[in-house]
Amino acid sequence: MANQLVSNEIRLEPQDHKRLSSLCGPFDDNIKQLERRLGVEISYRDNLFKVLGKAPQAAATSELLKHLYVETQPVKGKIPELDPQTVHLAIQEANALEQSEPKHQYGKEVHIKTKRGIIKPRNPHQGQYIQNIINHDITFGIGPAGTGKTYLAVAAAVDALERQDVRRILLTRPAVEAGEKLGFLPGDLAQKVDPYLRPLYDALFEMLGFEKVEKFIERNVIEVAPLAYMRGRTLNDAFIILDESQNTTIEQMKMFLTRIGFNSKAVITGDITQIDLPRGAKSGLRHAIEVLENVSDISFNFFSAGDVVRHPVVARIVEAYEEHDKARAAAKTAKDAAQKLDGDNQQNDTPT
Repeated sequence: MANQLVSNEIRLEPQDHKRLSSLCGPFDDNIKQLERRLGVEISYRDNLFKVLGKAPQAAATSELLKHLYVETQPVKGKIPELDPQTVHLAIQEANALEQSEPKHQYGKEVHIKTKRGIIKPRNPHQGQYIQNIINHDITFGIGPAGTGKTYLAVAAAVDALERQDVRRILLTRPAVEAGEKLGFLPGDLAQKVDPYLRPLYDALFEMLGFEKVEKFIERNVIEVAPLAYMRGRTLNDAFIILDESQNTTIEQMKMFLTRIGFNSKAVITGDITQIDLPRGAKSGLRHAIEVLENVSDISFNFFSAGDVVRHPVVARIVEAYEEHDKARAAAKTAKDAAQKLDGDNQQNDTPT
């Protein structure tokens, strides 16, 4: 019964065109937000509203419409204007999203036609990663190169934009050199940071095409910017991706996570084995894993060499480095234990 489509009719009383206009929002923005968030279709004529959807979502939406209409009651003779934040908070307070069912299954999470065909997860870890992006406000994708962390995050962002779940996509990463010094880069500000952001551009171009991406960038529907530009901003109705997050400092990571606004999703990707920060600086990604592991609405997804979807030799390279690191760690542990034992023996041999 829960999967059966139903049509609910409700009449909002008393009929007041100004209150109904406030409820629906400019260009029906509030109605569209309810449709996007709850997976229903809403139509109306005057004060008669029809909600089409699965039974739980249709019932929850009907109650929300009644609640929001009450919020439009005049205060000191003035009718309040309902904005997207008010609608978002009403959805959260009503726990309406808890009644929603997962919209996708493994292998069917993202269907975006590109020059290379349809994008979809290639293994269970990638499938769970996409499910967590759908079901959580903040998702971490952590693992070695080639596991599809950034690519799938960009695909999910494009899918959300195409379905109008969000109004814009924001892609960012810290501008840290990978070991080498690039020196003074020529050109304007955009040209200086472009080398750091090129992988994000490449994913967008593949999924949407060059011309469409350029048009979206001109209209600020898609923004690609270095992490430093995030300070002081609050991002609503956006899908935000922080790439190469292992190269953030603790302060930068905290700053980024506190930029997230209403009806926004954030995906943070990184590889803690490839940290390019100055010696002695702790990675913001490592710190976030320790601090946020028990915070609700945040998902952590860990990939391994077995999830690499690039050339097969990449997986073998990752595995070789992992084995080397394990051997070094084991040798260091054994050395530290031997030194401690020698120190204890010398202390015991000291005459009293």
